[in-house]
Amino acid sequence: MTFMVTVDLVILTIRRAALCALLIRRAIPPFEGAFALPGGFVLPDEDLAEAAARELSEETGLTGVGHLEQLGTYGHPARDPRGRVVTVAYLALLPDAPTPTAGTDAADAVWLPVSDLPSLAFDHAAILSDGVERARAKLEYSPLATAFCPPEFTIADLRGVYEAVWSAPLDPRNFHRKATSTPGFVTPTGHSTAGERGRPAQLFKRGPATFLHPPLLRATP
Repeated sequence: MTFMVTVDLVILTIRRAALCALLIRRAIPPFEGAFALPGGFVLPDEDLAEAAARELSEETGLTGVGHLEQLGTYGHPARDPRGRVVTVAYLALLPDAPTPTAGTDAADAVWLPVSDLPSLAFDHAAILSDGVERARAKLEYSPLATAFCPPEFTIADLRGVYEAVWSAPLDPRNFHRKATSTPGFVTPTGHSTAGERGRPAQLFKRGPATFLHPPLLRATP
């Protein structure tokens, strides 16, 4: 039996204080007109990461994603009506939200809040759910939240990332204490915000840590 291999991308960013995913509207069968994750078939002469970057550019016009990691492999026999297709999913995080441009087999490309998504083609709803949960969990134990931030950011900016991804408000003072006291999480840049009302805020950049200890744990429901 011949297996076909595709890549699918869970692309997340924060827009208007909400965690959003990048979706395309399919212009071709199967699932023509339905929303789906960006992705497509891997070409014979490219590796998986190259295929992911190519498909992202071809379908949305976006290049140079920030954080990119392999999310998982999905291979249910009935996941694709075109035949036996195994997909390798990637999780990518963007520090800002550039406007996507639809291309190739995409009729449209849009950012939509993960809290209010339409039905998705294939098994993309499950893949997207896995990607969101991966991002939420990694914020506890790694400096991944800084991938949503510009090179220099305030602690309030960083807190906003956690609140958007976790969908929960955080105490500002408690978060500031935890973020600045966690070894290697953030490093002061020596700069401050300017030209804004109120007291200037200190600017930080990502520190050298790859693992947060102690972790910044989510509140237990």
